[in-house]
Amino acid sequence: MKNDVLSELAETLESRKNAAPDSSYVASLYDKGLDEILKKIGEEATEVVIAAKSGEKTAIIHETADLWFHTLVMLAQQGLSPDDILSELGRRFGMSGLEEKASRKK
Repeated sequence: MKNDVLSELAETLESRKNAAPDSSYVASLYDKGLDEILKKIGEEATEVVIAAKSGEKTAIIHETADLWFHTLVMLAQQGLSPDDILSELGRRFGMSGLEEKASRKK
């Protein structure tokens, strides 16, 4: 079910690319461009840090959901999908973080 949510959200985000900016929040973000989307990701990342520092689990969940949402908007804007990220995470699974970082330098 959880991957279904990502897939359904990705489809919705994709459908909003050609929508009128005043028809949805996502369409308005696309219309404002990459810089505005990245600004939202930065804001949400900061809010995740603040929520985590507070230790309030509900706030952590809500702010992380906002961060993931805006990151998914950015991925869609860049022609990428959650599957691209899940594939990369799958590639890294079972590999140490040090090994993975070293593999990018080659």
